[in-house]
Amino acid sequence: MRFEMLASGIDPMHQFKIETLVPLHVGTLDLSFTNSSLWMAIAVIGASLFLTLAMGGRRMVPSRMQSLAELSYEFIAGMVRSTIGTEGMQYFPFVFTLFIFVLFCNVLGMIPGSFTVTSHIIVTFALAMMVFIGVLLIGFARHGIGFLGLFVPAGVPVFLLPLIVVIEIISFLSRPISLSVRLFANMLAGHTMLKVFGGFVVMLFGAGGALSVVGIAPLLAITAVTALEFLIAFLQAYVFAVLTCIYLNDAIHLHGDHH
Repeated sequence: MRFEMLASGIDPMHQFKIETLVPLHVGTLDLSFTNSSLWMAIAVIGASLFLTLAMGGRRMVPSRMQSLAELSYEFIAGMVRSTIGTEGMQYFPFVFTLFIFVLFCNVLGMIPGSFTVTSHIIVTFALAMMVFIGVLLIGFARHGIGFLGLFVPAGVPVFLLPLIVVIEIISFLSRPISLSVRLFANMLAGHTMLKVFGGFVVMLFGAGGALSVVGIAPLLAITAVTALEFLIAFLQAYVFAVLTCIYLNDAIHLHGDHH
């Protein structure tokens, strides 16, 4: 199937190719500005402009933009309070920034001809490692060596303790992988599906005749998948943020008891 699309000039994987826009090498280090860098910068600038313009002229009767910004703020603030407790609000700026950045990268990737930054595991893994290292630093800063107690669940029989500790350590170390792969895989699969359905539509309508009628089905399918992808763009940003909150809760309260 992919070979037929390639023959027609449609490659579903071409959209994920990183291209150098401004070459820059320092010794053996490649610091070139790429299309990925460009769209990350656009996401940061877009999010900053949105929040600045939305809250710049606050009114008693909020505009739609102000309402959306306030809703986003309260949504993440409520998530932090319910997951970590009021003590976790000191980490709200970090969680909110992560959520907005991932959301904007996901949504901008839906624009035809754009680049989906979060479809590359190197980007999602870097974000996940930032969360992972932050959790380690906060955990050891607050509890010292006692943070290692996170790997020793309460009430576990002594004879099972060595096995449980190993499982807990492996589970903890796999967090960056699971966090990054979940976001990357969803965005990669969704955009590939959109490109495949789009290729079918182009080929069928381009063939003319009876095949043009057949092309209506994939056209309807790509419309539905596009709507689903916008929902997934939001859900994946939400999942990334809520898992960050859960990991921060472990660092602050060890076994999750913040009541």
